[in-house]
Amino acid sequence: MSKRFASVWDAIEDTPEAAENMKLRSALMMALKDHIARAGLTQAQAAETLGVTQPRVSDLTRGKIDLFGLDALVNMAAAAGLRIDLRITRAAASRTVGGRRAPAARSARRAANTATTSAAVR
Repeated sequence: MSKRFASVWDAIEDTPEAAENMKLRSALMMALKDHIARAGLTQAQAAETLGVTQPRVSDLTRGKIDLFGLDALVNMAAAAGLRIDLRITRAAASRTVGGRRAPAARSARRAANTATTSAAVR
């Protein structure tokens, strides 16, 4: 029987914390990429607007998520004139073992699909 996950990040990341971080970074990167496209900016123009280099914009548009932290992405979104709304909800109760979720608790959490983190960029 195959497991179902609320997000691809839940499936591939080792911890729920890492998955949540990747979800936020992914949402910010997609919003920035969409903003650049809608504004019809070249990478050089986007770099000037975002306060970064053109190669950095190239990394962004190519989806190189591992090269961007949340702080950098939030700063770029703010520089682009985008507003970020963050919604935080409580995750399902779980047991932890050595600071990490126990496998059964992690599976139950994912199955319940009650943990939600979303970033809306406007």
